[in-house]
Amino acid sequence: MDKISVEGIRLYAYHGCLDEEGKIGTEYSVDVEVWGEVQAAIDSDELSHTMDYVTINRVVANRMAVRHKLIETVADQILGDIFKEMPLVQKAKIKLSKLHPPINGDVKRVSIELKRKRKHYLPQ
Repeated sequence: MDKISVEGIRLYAYHGCLDEEGKIGTEYSVDVEVWGEVQAAIDSDELSHTMDYVTINRVVANRMAVRHKLIETVADQILGDIFKEMPLVQKAKIKLSKLHPPINGDVKRVSIELKRKRKHYLPQ
């Protein structure tokens, strides 16, 4: 399988369990990797035959705009939307990082990393 990566998507969002996080927000960084076959795109030179990184960026931005308490929830929903909107994606990985989290201490980031196959999101 072939892989496409979109790294360092920077966003400002309002996720977190604390009320203050929902009011003031913070910066986030998101990395997404998707796997699938791109030989048809190589042969045709057509965007419709590949896993479009513009779609990945849009999905991330749209999901990050909806407030949740847990970054785990947001990351899972981003992967679900990627599989829904991008039929060529067979496997995906996301690393979602909250930069400078409001915890006691000098912490650069906290992150969740999820890896999923398409079948994980199929209706049961």
